Amino acid sequence: MVKAIRYDKTGGPEVMKWVDVEVGEPGNGEIRLKQHAVGLNYIDVYFRTGLYSQPLPGGLGMEGAGEVTAVGAGVTGLQVGDRVAYVARPPGAYAQERLLQAVQAVKLPAALSYEDAASVMLQGLTAQYLLRRTYRVKAGDTILIQAAAGGVGLLVCQWAKALGATVIGTVGSDDKAAIAKAHGCDHAIVYTRENFTRRVREITNGAGVPVVYDSIGKDTFTASLDCLAPLGMFVSFGNASGPLPPIDSSEFAGRGSLFFTRPTLFTYIAKRSDYEAMAAELFDVLVSGKVKTSVNQRYALADVAKAHTELEARRTTGSTVLLP
Repeated sequence: MVKAIRYDKTGGPEVMKWVDVEVGEPGNGEIRLKQHAVGLNYIDVYFRTGLYSQPLPGGLGMEGAGEVTAVGAGVTGLQVGDRVAYVARPPGAYAQERLLQAVQAVKLPAALSYEDAASVMLQGLTAQYLLRRTYRVKAGDTILIQAAAGGVGLLVCQWAKALGATVIGTVGSDDKAAIAKAHGCDHAIVYTRENFTRRVREITNGAGVPVVYDSIGKDTFTASLDCLAPLGMFVSFGNASGPLPPIDSSEFAGRGSLFFTRPTLFTYIAKRSDYEAMAAELFDVLVSGKVKTSVNQRYALADVAKAHTELEARRTTGSTVLLP
């Protein structure tokens, strides 16, 4: 028996329980994985609270990294002893060991640690599709990233800067502004005391930006739209402050024929070839040093309730890993 986090009802951090589970041997197309690190993400909170639904009782966690300990029939390209990382659904990463479909795992370069990999699969691949596919950022662009000192935010700041963009980010405090600037954010706006729409317009000489990446949700929706240039794109990739209100299409027409998208990572990695290509590009920028991970918090997996509490209170920066 091994330990894992399970919950049988939605609610606060206290619904997560540290229990014994039976893993078993891998079936056809599966691997068994001994996990060395697990990533913590806000989507875990969405599942725990019921904003996103899944059958209960269930597990939590979308990403992790570890060592392959057994391989099922039909698996090619992976063998016992391989170092791998993954982002996968249904949730279940909060575990010491687990079974996983082999197609959901990618091999890790030797230069990447388990902690770095576990912290970056969901957030790093999200940054990849945001910057390289949803809106392909190019040299000379000026972009706005909300929550610039968060896990995705710090990756976007660095990667966009490496692409030659000017990066505007919003943050909640001076400390977080300093962190964002240290990671490539050219203009860190402390939204608790500054009107970020006005500042974006000042920075862009009234033009606005071609893209806003917004993971905050209802609290920033309208103000984010007001930062966009005509034909700009509003990218909603999270709801940290709550779901968006019902959307009136005239909001986009009246501001200059804006585009709206609500992308999800699993659409972008649905094809194995896309998943491998995106992961390869992510690993390349990490190994090259153009983008650095920021594992700023570590918790024992058994203490995940405390980790969720800190995350929801916005007392974390960068990435958090859970150690089985």
